[in-house]
Amino acid sequence: MVTQEINNITFNVREYRDFSFLSKYGKVFTVFDQNDSGNISFGISDGNQRYFVKIAGIKTQKSSTEPKQAVEVLENAMKIYETITHPSLIELVEHYEFDDLYVSVFKWVEGECLFDHWNFEKYSKNPKLKSPFARYKELPIESRLASVNVVFDFLAYVESKDYVAVDFYDGSILYDFNKKKTYICDIDFFRKKPTYNDMGADFWGTKRLKSPEEYTFGATIDQVTNVFTLGALLFHFFGTYSGKEMKEMYKENKFIPCLLENWELDTQLYKVAFKAVEVDREKRYNSIAEFREIWSKTLNKN
Repeated sequence: MVTQEINNITFNVREYRDFSFLSKYGKVFTVFDQNDSGNISFGISDGNQRYFVKIAGIKTQKSSTEPKQAVEVLENAMKIYETITHPSLIELVEHYEFDDLYVSVFKWVEGECLFDHWNFEKYSKNPKLKSPFARYKELPIESRLASVNVVFDFLAYVESKDYVAVDFYDGSILYDFNKKKTYICDIDFFRKKPTYNDMGADFWGTKRLKSPEEYTFGATIDQVTNVFTLGALLFHFFGTYSGKEMKEMYKENKFIPCLLENWELDTQLYKVAFKAVEVDREKRYNSIAEFREIWSKTLNKN
């Protein structure tokens, strides 16, 4: 492992790389070097504008992807960011090849990732520190409902563009606790329809949210899959799970809805969310748009 430093910010990679080209964007103020995607990202400020610069092709410390594959994924993802231009999605500024790397530059948004796995060890060592997700769960229900509405709106827009939100999870969501704003920050693995599971049980996604078809080779991956993903997210946002229940999801390779008594909203909304995560996809809503309509109507009845 090699420790490098830029503007007094240290980070680790598997082999030394020259990052001096980043100076054209300004001064580095933070580095994200623990992603398993094969990317390393930098927060950079020129004094007026802040940027989020993502670089593929680096041998990062926790990468589960070969550099060439990471470059291919990031380059292909740029087409998605150019097609899906939603107000809640981070804004692409430019992207380009640089030697054997691929660089994408976005406008920085203030917000904290709701699944900041790179800090989990810090939280475990200091119980007084609360993760962004823990703080998010402490927000008033009305604030979380407003945040969820942004996610509904974004996924409905993705659906309207004939894309599928592959590998969409709480780590794809940023929340600005000061301005109470929700942003989407990672759509790199989204796919144009039609598409299918070409990886089997290792298909992209976390076991906390994956649908049955995301474990099945050859299965269709579409808007009904996204219905499941969003439904599972709702159970995590408004439900409570024990450590044992979380471990069971990972062990059994399946999402498990929380019990009704551990659900913060009313019984009718529990039923609406439960329909979204039916194992039998024929029993789910046909689209995010339909799911959103029924969720909103049920919510407004209360």
